[in-house]
Amino acid sequence: MDQIKQQLLEHDIRPTSQRLTIARLLLAKPQHLCADEVLKRVNQQTNLVSKATVYNTLNLFVEKELIREVIIDSGRVFYDSNTWAHHHIYNEDTGQLHDIDTSEVQLGDMPRLPSGTIGMGVDVIIRVRNKR
Repeated sequence: MDQIKQQLLEHDIRPTSQRLTIARLLLAKPQHLCADEVLKRVNQQTNLVSKATVYNTLNLFVEKELIREVIIDSGRVFYDSNTWAHHHIYNEDTGQLHDIDTSEVQLGDMPRLPSGTIGMGVDVIIRVRNKR
């Protein structure tokens, strides 16, 4: 069985042709793509896939933990094919997002969590700009 199809099934995702196309693009290598990049690349490879289908599929993949969503700000969201624990550097000039191993970031004591909650993780995004 196709490895990507198997991954979808393991994450309880029905492997439709459109989902397989999107998953093959995203999971081909470790990368960070925004939804519009996914839409553009998918439509260069195959028959037209609607914007709604791409967004719905990306949201499903995030919900099922096949990929990670990295929110830079309200207008910039990346979809990360690397689901292992890691942090990011975001270059505001180039729009590029890069992985940082968790061992490269030292965090101090964590704050007390609100009653009735559990910690789910820590996401660090270091924002940089090019030297002028």
